[in-house]
Amino acid sequence: MKLRARRILVVAAVPAFIAIAATIEETADIGSRRELFVDRYLIAALKGTELRLQTPINQGKVIAFDQPWEGMFCGYSTIIREPDRYRLYYRGLPTAKQEGKYGTVTCYAESADGIHWKKPDLGLVEVNGTKQNNVILADPAFSSDFSPFLDKRPGIDPSERFKALGGTMRTGLVAFASADGLHWRKLREEPVLPKATETRYDSQNLAFWSEAEGRYVCYFRTFKKFPGKGGIRWISRTTSENFLDWAPPVEMSFGDAPPEHLYINQTSPYFRAPHIYVSIAARFSPKRRAITEEQAAAIGVDPGYYNDVSDAVLFTSRGGTRYDRTFLESFIRPGIGAENWVSRTNYPSLNVVQTGPAEMSVYVHRNYAQPTAYLARYSMRLDGFAAVHAPYSGGEMITRPLRFRGKTLEINYSSSAAGSIQVEIQDADGRALSGYSLADCPEIVGDEIARAVAWKGGQDVSSLAGKTVRLRFVMRDADLFALRFHD
Repeated sequence: MKLRARRILVVAAVPAFIAIAATIEETADIGSRRELFVDRYLIAALKGTELRLQTPINQGKVIAFDQPWEGMFCGYSTIIREPDRYRLYYRGLPTAKQEGKYGTVTCYAESADGIHWKKPDLGLVEVNGTKQNNVILADPAFSSDFSPFLDKRPGIDPSERFKALGGTMRTGLVAFASADGLHWRKLREEPVLPKATETRYDSQNLAFWSEAEGRYVCYFRTFKKFPGKGGIRWISRTTSENFLDWAPPVEMSFGDAPPEHLYINQTSPYFRAPHIYVSIAARFSPKRRAITEEQAAAIGVDPGYYNDVSDAVLFTSRGGTRYDRTFLESFIRPGIGAENWVSRTNYPSLNVVQTGPAEMSVYVHRNYAQPTAYLARYSMRLDGFAAVHAPYSGGEMITRPLRFRGKTLEINYSSSAAGSIQVEIQDADGRALSGYSLADCPEIVGDEIARAVAWKGGQDVSSLAGKTVRLRFVMRDADLFALRFHD
């Protein structure tokens, strides 16, 4: 993304506003990209408004891990959406503490809508004396955290349309490829990321082709030492031009956010704005027990798995080695019931996928280490991770200086029956532009994923394309999730 520095005193110009940007602001060239309010990238100032984390809705169980080769310790799942199907890959593990050992397999399921799932009888791999199962890989060294992705690199060889990484610190990470997502082969025997003497790779280690960065990106588990805290489960990153030769890993930064154990990071490009990487990660709280021995016995949890708790948190990145933890609060709480407060439950799957015209979903492992282990679906509105929220009393948000391409401004928003949104386009110094002032913008009332903003002169903003402008949103009892300019 192109940025151009501009000096402006936000606080002096609008003293009642909460200033978000620094004194030296940069002009953001957003082109026709969709921008979500999952961070403060576009925000210069807030007055009576706030960035508010949204709450996904638990839609219940979609798959029970009830086959002999699956079991209580299924985990590390990945969802891939294609035009004609949804694919689910996950670890099958019937016995505790056998990750990467005998009995570890990679399982597969399919869905036509992301809601109703089936486990096909693939006949590919023999497990327990039969090939009548949904197993695609039964190599203990790689099945524990096998993490596939659909390679979207332009000109990709059809025989390598799917890729994956798998392995442990003892093996290093090995690269796999597949034409159909079912039959997999190693791209080479040697690991593409080497064996390690320190603790790393002990989690789901994921990769994807980044359209924004023009290279493959891999995020994997490491440990980082903090004074007085010891080793904290951390995230490191590396990149590659060809998926085989990777740059030296670099630890990710979270700015001044407090260090917390992040068991899996689940970083992926958001499918409607791939320049924004979204992580719905597992936050792990070791030795933080929430249930009694009696409660643990009643739900049948394995005796070694109820002395810790975990939930899911949301953070984002715009590439590079920086994560933005705009929200420290839980994105998905464990919920009511002792079964939700055991070790390593509530771990999200990799990738958020669209499951309806206005809906997207993330999938979460529940009841870990229990006979009732299953995968649940949580739904959200499209772009609905977070929003600029205005209360009934009203408020405003002003963007940083930006340049755009297109002729229409589209917003994803929601208001109450009494609420509304108005949009003013200003010059870089905060003066309303003729024909695009607040007085020229009729109140927008409703709840829409894509609403074209109109002023008295119409929707066309093409005369402003390429110029440096600001957007001023005046809101009341309303939420703004995303915006974009387009033709």
